[in-house]
Amino acid sequence: MTNHITTKWLGDMAFESNNPSGHNFTIDAGPEDGGSGNGLRPKALMLSSLAGCTGLDVVALIKKMKLEVDNFKIDTIAELTDEHPKYYKEVRIEYHFYGTNLDEKKLQRAVGLSFDKYCGVIEMFRGFATVTTGVIFHSK
Repeated sequence: MTNHITTKWLGDMAFESNNPSGHNFTIDAGPEDGGSGNGLRPKALMLSSLAGCTGLDVVALIKKMKLEVDNFKIDTIAELTDEHPKYYKEVRIEYHFYGTNLDEKKLQRAVGLSFDKYCGVIEMFRGFATVTTGVIFHSK
């Protein structure tokens, strides 16, 4: 399967990029780097892609396992290298599950399956960073 993305310069430091879903989004640098800050930052967008990929896996597994989860969020914390070109050297993905009847064992399994087997973006990140996870349960 081939993906084709077109990213068009809008002037200054801003770009518009498309997506196979048909949605467009803006990429821009912050004022400290000559942009106006009116778009997503490229490196942070990578972290959003990582969280989105594993999040989709986990939600699909929650549905498949018929688990009760009231809410779910992912915090992605990444450390950049000091030297240019700066890239993420360490990434931690923290999965937060909220609910009154959380099946912690099965939710851990869902996260593990995404981390070890399903999420292609995690696999890409492993090529240049140490990736770790944490699972936090918030029971009511």
